[in-house]
Amino acid sequence: MAQWDRLTDLPDVYTQQLHELYDRDALPMDVRHYLSVWIEKQEWQRAARDHDLAMALFQVLLENLDIQHSRFVQEESFLMQHNIRRYKQNFQRYLDDPCALANTILWFLGKEKEILQSADLVEQQDLERKMAGLRNEVQSTLSDLNKLLDRTDDLIDILVKKELVEWQRRQQKACIGAPDNVLLDQLEKWFTCVAVCLFQVREFLGKLEELVEKVTYDNDPVKDQKPTMQKRADTLLKDLLKSSFVVETQPSMPQGKGPLVLRTNVQFSVKTRLLIKFPEMNHSMKVNVSMDREAPQIKGYRRFNVLGTKSKALNMAESQNGGMVADFRHLTLKEQKSGGGGKGVSDISLSVTEELHIIYFDTVFEMKGVSVELQASSIPVVIISNSSQQQSAWASVLWFNLLSVDTTDVVFFTNSPAATWPQFGEMLSWQFLSATKRGLSEDQLEMMAHRLFGKQQKYDTCKVAWSKFSKENTPDTFWVWFDGILVLVKTYLEDLWRDGLIMGFVSKGKEKSLLKKKQRGTFLLRFSESVIGGITFSWVEMTITGEPEVKKVRPFTKVDLCQIPFHEIIRDYQILEAENIPESPLLYLYPSTPKDEAFGKYYSKKSGSKGNKCFACTFFLPDTLEAKSPMSSDMAQGEGLEPMNALCGEAAGESWLSLLSHPAENLIQTNHSPFVTELRVCSFYFEPALWEIIGELIGRGAVGCFDCMHMYSSLLY
Repeated sequence: MAQWDRLTDLPDVYTQQLHELYDRDALPMDVRHYLSVWIEKQEWQRAARDHDLAMALFQVLLENLDIQHSRFVQEESFLMQHNIRRYKQNFQRYLDDPCALANTILWFLGKEKEILQSADLVEQQDLERKMAGLRNEVQSTLSDLNKLLDRTDDLIDILVKKELVEWQRRQQKACIGAPDNVLLDQLEKWFTCVAVCLFQVREFLGKLEELVEKVTYDNDPVKDQKPTMQKRADTLLKDLLKSSFVVETQPSMPQGKGPLVLRTNVQFSVKTRLLIKFPEMNHSMKVNVSMDREAPQIKGYRRFNVLGTKSKALNMAESQNGGMVADFRHLTLKEQKSGGGGKGVSDISLSVTEELHIIYFDTVFEMKGVSVELQASSIPVVIISNSSQQQSAWASVLWFNLLSVDTTDVVFFTNSPAATWPQFGEMLSWQFLSATKRGLSEDQLEMMAHRLFGKQQKYDTCKVAWSKFSKENTPDTFWVWFDGILVLVKTYLEDLWRDGLIMGFVSKGKEKSLLKKKQRGTFLLRFSESVIGGITFSWVEMTITGEPEVKKVRPFTKVDLCQIPFHEIIRDYQILEAENIPESPLLYLYPSTPKDEAFGKYYSKKSGSKGNKCFACTFFLPDTLEAKSPMSSDMAQGEGLEPMNALCGEAAGESWLSLLSHPAENLIQTNHSPFVTELRVCSFYFEPALWEIIGELIGRGAVGCFDCMHMYSSLLY
């Protein structure tokens, strides 16, 4: 829930604090209310020390006030028209010092958080007070046990049906990237507190039993009521114990894409925890692991055996906070031999990555005459047999944990529900947030919504079907495209993405509309919509008539970026301008940041010396030939290269023809020139007949010049 919405939903005592906070002119409450969503999404802390950002936010603030004013004009709200106009005039005082406005808004947001924290603390303190009260009353005379057990019942209801359920849902979301708190320390304190109190009640009732055996009389209320109270106390304690055994850390492989995707014959780890911590129970409870006790009757549904150390004791040594845990670190899965179909087997079939399996954990709690069998179960896992299935398996994990709150539903994918766009978009943002510490903006999410649903006024009611998101053996699903980008960013572009230099998710149409409004040389970085795991850049040029024209290059993929860092590609990219002079067309990162200012901190010292060539340059071009850049403006627009025989002359032609008779292996062995691993402008066009050799050299890693590789892949593209 947004911060402002939470504030306006607080009890009266905190609402009064909010009124007192905004009883000043620095930031009118009307502005805070009507622009709440926009205000909370801005980086005011950075703007407080960044004049350019502060000025940009200041201008957007004024524009938003104009929008609100227009709205009130339409609604014929005369008073609000007047107020909004007055607020805008008052904000003009920040024109010379927009950072002061950022500081002011930052201060108000901080004070709002203090109010919310105070409210949250009071709520938690209230629950703590209830716990303390329960403990004190149990150690008192215990004269009203029925009333005490009523209160205990209420607390267990809160712990088991609310707090534990909410934690389990947070854990599901955290497994797929949500930044939710899944620590168990507070729940452990609460569960332990109630359990201690119930054991004290049982001890007190035991003393009463001894008293009744020694002294009793007709219509003795203790003798009449004690059995009922004893039974109720035992039932409450057992219910609490059965809910206290949980899977703290879900099954995961060390090198997996995420938790809940397991591979046969590959070790995985999982950790269980008992939320009732009694030091005297240390090492006394054995936990056993098993699988698929109630496997569904579905055609082809696989079964697995758990191998490794399948039994461990709950102990306090393997937990950082001293909790009662059993940490399984070396388990593996092996598929059972198929037993074929049987009676009652459904005709429904699931793909390997749609099969869901549950891992079970069993133990027995035995203490002070109480014996209870406990069982915990994992969130359903997807089991694969080779790494090629991992992408689809992770898609299944995402879909299940996004949409299902029933963690026992292993047949979820027999009738998988659709996801609403707000749910789906949030999940996509989690993927980037967990992988790179920077999520997706509203504009980036809107581009993906447009890709999925076409142009819509609002996407809130749109839904994404499972088949649209990811279906095995379908190469062009949304997930394959999105995950390809995610892997590219995590592997090669994480710093650029985290610093906000990559606009990324922007359609070609939006790209053109943005760039055509900017000065020559303005460029932006976006992910390819057609090449899986591709990133490209586009820039604005001016035609002879002075009209803006957007140009772009073939998308770069991991094949390119594993050779040359993307920031160096941007730094050194050149095209031929007038009189065949190479010049960089990339001058300003959108909207107007000079290229070197945006990317300068990433530049590394250039390697090599003037005149050095890569392997292909060394063999395929005499040093005496005239230079010409392959990255001409025609090339930048995706057009093919024309043979430049006129540049090379007869001698060069003979040199090329002689090379055709040499196998690539010989060329590699005879080359002693150092590779140039920087981006540079090659000084030639290759004859088409030589590209086959160059392709083989590239495949063998014998070409160190990026332009040779990029020219080659451009022709293929």
